[in-house]
Amino acid sequence: MNAPAKRIVQVLDGACAALVRIDEAESARSLAEGKWSARQVIGHLVDSASNNHERFVVAQGRSDLCFAGYEQEQWVERQRYQTTSWADLLELWTALNRHLVRIMDAADDHDLHRERHPHTLDTMAWRPVPADEPTSLGYLMADYVDHLEYHLRQILGDAWTGPGPAPEAQGSD
Repeated sequence: MNAPAKRIVQVLDGACAALVRIDEAESARSLAEGKWSARQVIGHLVDSASNNHERFVVAQGRSDLCFAGYEQEQWVERQRYQTTSWADLLELWTALNRHLVRIMDAADDHDLHRERHPHTLDTMAWRPVPADEPTSLGYLMADYVDHLEYHLRQILGDAWTGPGPAPEAQGSD
């Protein structure tokens, strides 16, 4: 299994056990003044998985990494994650990410590490890459997992002991 796939498996294994211990009422409470609830954050992560699913598949056959972003606040609102059951959200989020593991692991080393330019990771990546610098699919996959861990730390706080980088905020969310 390649590095991005191994890392997301570790994240899922650790996060799922902690997330199922959150009850329905707690999952609906805002994480902080003016912030999303755990349900909305997991919904946002569902959207992130869905968007990155397409990116990871399509990028394997392209020389660029140019992808559209999406209006995350509107997506969360329009899909009514706040009123969706916690168990349903966790099941969907887990299934999507298990599928991403298969996609990540299917990428061959050439596709994973080949430098790509042009790209839109300057505007849509969690840890942006300057537009004039090349980047890789492997970077995009690692960035996805970093973003995932950032949000898991928002929900789980000190209970999160995942394998990833420091929790500093990056990108637009």
